[in-house]
Amino acid sequence: MEMESHTFDKLDLQLLAALELEGRAPFSRIAAVLGVSDQTIARRYRRLCAEGGLRVVAVRDAQRLGQDQWMLRLRCAPDSVEAIAEALAKRPDTAWIGLASGGTEVVCMTRPRSPDDHDDLLLGKLPRTPSIMEIRAHQLLHRFYGGPNGWLGKFAALTDDQIAALRPEPTDTTGPARIGPEDEPLVAALERDGRAGYPELQRATGRSESAVKRRLAGLIASGAMYIDTEYHSEILGYPLAACLWITAAPAALHSVGQALATHDEVAFASATAGSSNIVVTAVVRDTAGLYTYLSEGLGRLEGVQHVETTPFLRRVKQLTYTKPAR
Repeated sequence: MEMESHTFDKLDLQLLAALELEGRAPFSRIAAVLGVSDQTIARRYRRLCAEGGLRVVAVRDAQRLGQDQWMLRLRCAPDSVEAIAEALAKRPDTAWIGLASGGTEVVCMTRPRSPDDHDDLLLGKLPRTPSIMEIRAHQLLHRFYGGPNGWLGKFAALTDDQIAALRPEPTDTTGPARIGPEDEPLVAALERDGRAGYPELQRATGRSESAVKRRLAGLIASGAMYIDTEYHSEILGYPLAACLWITAAPAALHSVGQALATHDEVAFASATAGSSNIVVTAVVRDTAGLYTYLSEGLGRLEGVQHVETTPFLRRVKQLTYTKPAR
């Protein structure tokens, strides 16, 4: 894949890729690997945050934690769709919210942390919202791509040597993927800022620096959480995203999902329960690029029986929610 932007350049892409690989890497380490000064990396980072929507945050890996994840499709009255999307965006258990189907549908990923949270949303709040006319809930069954595997890796912005130099040292862990009550202050601080320094994490947890370092390494090594990046794909020249609801022949489900994971356009792919059995988030340059992917990249896959495409009119939330300017 190639980046096409008149504002951001290859070094910006390399910095984003480095942060996706190791979100807590010091600027000095990133600078050394990329062959520029610390000040240059710090300046580029600030600009990406201010102009490109960059945030580095911790994400709980629901799949590794054995927690349910759902993709919701909410068909709404057109005059209420934005208000519903914004209300969902403020919830801590939602991500990847967008307006689709010409502004009559909200697509939302939800990660309820308990059965009560799930019941509260799906059986309580949403059905009682009069402007929601239809709710379709697709449980995510198996992730083919996404989560700790970031889309930026498909740009090949970093060499193998650079990746090796940035990748964190492996940490031995025998512990399960678990986030206990005692971990909540640490995880919550990192969900606000994945690059928070150890003094800040000490204050948030009341633990010593060595204890914080040890537990953070354990949480990441076990897969309970990972450090992720969010940014506006527009800055890379890819402003259009769409949800693809794919029906594959049952015998081809796994092979289709594995093939989709290798496609440059695919930022997320998961097997689902529901009327379709695979959901994909595709990111492309424009409508012509979406057509080319549907007719060629996806169209050539054996085992695909049906595809429903819902382009996002506007993305309301990625990993975090920022109140829109009025």
